[in-house]
Parts: sequence; structure tokens; C-alpha cells
Amino acid sequence: MALRQLSRTLLVHAQQPRPMRTLLAAAAGSRSHQLLLRGYATKKYTESHEWISIDSGVATVGITEYAQNALGDVVYVEVPDPDSEVAADDVVGVVESVKSSSDIYSPLTGTIVDSNSLVTKNCKLINKSPEKDAWLFKVKFSSQNEVDALLDEAAYKKLIEETDS
Repeated sequence: MALRQLSRTLLVHAQQPRPMRTLLAAAAGSRSHQLLLRGYATKKYTESHEWISIDSGVATVGITEYAQNALGDVVYVEVPDPDSEVAADDVVGVVESVKSSSDIYSPLTGTIVDSNSLVTKNCKLINKSPEKDAWLFKVKFSSQNEVDALLDEAAYKKLIEETDS
């Protein structure tokens, strides 16, 4: 029911050209709409080329498309064990390719709640789908300040442009 009401609200407000955030703000008047909108994941990045998808206090972490391209064909992946306690910037795994080896860092302090065993069994998955199916681990984080300090998409794109120039 809340989704149907949200759709109607968006349709009414969409008849006038407005930025999407304005449309979402208009639709978010009731508590049920706020809860519905809050369920969407937020994507962040690190300077060491990990992506982080934040959803309900859990961060899913993987390497970016940019990092995957730089590494080339991945031949080995090591991910952290679930229930491990980690601090931000701890080395928690490694990705090895035919070109080089790269440490994987935890972007956030917390507890590892899941690791992607598919990636360790089929490391080529990182080359095929680095920012979707080839996530590496999930961490239940303890500091929103650490999340806020991560790069947003625009800042990450700027970092890549500066790196490539």
C-alpha cells in the first residue's frame, strides 16, 4: 500500500520538471514513505579502490571496476573469516592477478558477518562482475563517522581522473 501511495505522489509531482531528490522529498512526507525510502543502499568508495554498499548497518565490500581493470586476470582471492573483528584500514584479504597482488582493506571498523565463498572458488568472477556478484565480504560497522568519511561517487570519479592524468 505504501509503495502504491508513493508511486501516486511521485507521478503527481513528476508532471513538473524537478530534480529527483525534490520528488523524493515531496513523497517522503509520511513515516511509511520515510521507512520505504530509507531501505535503499548507499554506495561509497575508498582511495584504495574498494566499493562499499551500505544497507541497514551492514557494509558490503568489493573492489571497483577501476581496480579490476588495473589488476587484469584475477587468479587468487582471499577473503576474511566471518566473526572476525576488524578496524578501519586493516588488511583483511588479498587479490592476486597475473600482473600483481593487491591487499584488501576493511574500510570500516566492525565485525565481519559474511564472506563471498563464490569469489574464492571462482576468482574470475571479479573480472566479470566486480561491483555486483563479486563482493568480497560484509561488515557490521560500528561508526557512522567512518562511513561519512568515505568517498561518494563524484569524489571517487575525480580521484580516478586525477590518477589517470
